[in-house]
Amino acid sequence: MGVGKTTVGRKLAKSLKVPFIDTDALFVEEHGEIAAYFAAHGESAFRELEHEALLKALAQPAVIATGGGAVLLPKNQELLGEATVIYLSTDGKHIGSRLKNGNRPLIKSGVEDWKRIYNERKPIYEKLADIEVNTSGQTLNTTISEIREKLGI
Repeated sequence: MGVGKTTVGRKLAKSLKVPFIDTDALFVEEHGEIAAYFAAHGESAFRELEHEALLKALAQPAVIATGGGAVLLPKNQELLGEATVIYLSTDGKHIGSRLKNGNRPLIKSGVEDWKRIYNERKPIYEKLADIEVNTSGQTLNTTISEIREKLGI
C-alpha cells in the first residue's frame, strides 16, 4: 500500500507500449468503492472479488497493478507465479504522506498499521517476485529505468 504501484505501473506500461490495468480500478468499476464494500461485506468477500479482477487482468498482455493484499490468497499466488512479478519495495520513510489522504480499509492507525501489514506480507512479496526494485528515495524515471534494465529491455 502506498509504494506507487499504480503510478509506476502506468508509466511502465506507457514505456513498454502495452495496456495498464489496475485491479483495484476493475473492482471499483464493478462493485463500487473498496472501503465501502469492505465495510459492508468484510475482507474475505472482498478478496474473492479481488481474485476475479486479477483473473480478468491476467487474461491479456499488460502491466498490472494489484492491491497490496492480492497476494494473500494462495490461488492468487499461483496465478502470479505464472506472470512476471515486480515487487516495489520501500524503506517506508515516505509512506505517511502517501497514506494521509487515502481511504484504505486496513489502515486505522496510520503508519503503524502500514508497517505491520507490510512486514506481514513482505515474505510473500519476496517469494513471488521475479524482480525487486527498491523505490525508496528514487525518482519515478529511475524506477522505470531500473525495471526496464532488469527486464532486459
